[in-house]
Amino acid sequence: MLGEYDVKKQICDIGKRIYDKGMVAANDGNISVKMAANEFLCTPTGVSKGFMTPDMICKVDINGKVLEAGQPYKPSSEIKMHLRVYKKRPDVTSVVHAHPMYATAFAVAGMPLTQPIMPEAVILLGCVPIAEYGTPSTEEIPDAVEKYLQNYDAVLLANHGALSYGDSLINAYYKMESLEFYAQLLFIAKQLGGPKELTRDQVQTLYNLRSSFGLTGKHPANL
Repeated sequence: MLGEYDVKKQICDIGKRIYDKGMVAANDGNISVKMAANEFLCTPTGVSKGFMTPDMICKVDINGKVLEAGQPYKPSSEIKMHLRVYKKRPDVTSVVHAHPMYATAFAVAGMPLTQPIMPEAVILLGCVPIAEYGTPSTEEIPDAVEKYLQNYDAVLLANHGALSYGDSLINAYYKMESLEFYAQLLFIAKQLGGPKELTRDQVQTLYNLRSSFGLTGKHPANL
């Protein structure tokens, strides 16, 4: 298990990845990692995810109370959303929130990602619903997201962005990256006349493959 400083460095690395990939702009997005039952590291508010350093990372408890934060840094204003995931999904140890261009475009258009167009997306994500719009920094977004936590490991946020979570920070990030790739492919396919979807039998075969792969997390195949 990584020590606290190493986890802080990993958070900074993932922050730079989502920034470099254009998944966030300016100070957008936030990342968190569960360190213990009542200790969570999270990115600071008002800081670009592409320029973070370990000393900027904050620590809060399950209720959002600040345990550690070097001046002048404060925890992300969206930490409520992360903590709701941890409360409802004991298997989750990391949460990533970003605004990837194509996935967010679908969220803004009110279009969930439900079309089965490629095996990797079907196996890893299944489909991605949209949580109803909520005002940032309030309990509205956590309340909206909670409805989908038991069946999905990624969700679009209406008119906002996307959220992914997993049993490690790298897995939570990979789900965000896969979500954006899925959205981009679907968008391009629509410009070419519409995607040729996998059949119901093909999707079921992929769901069965997922089970044999022993992948962790929640998935629509479990419904």
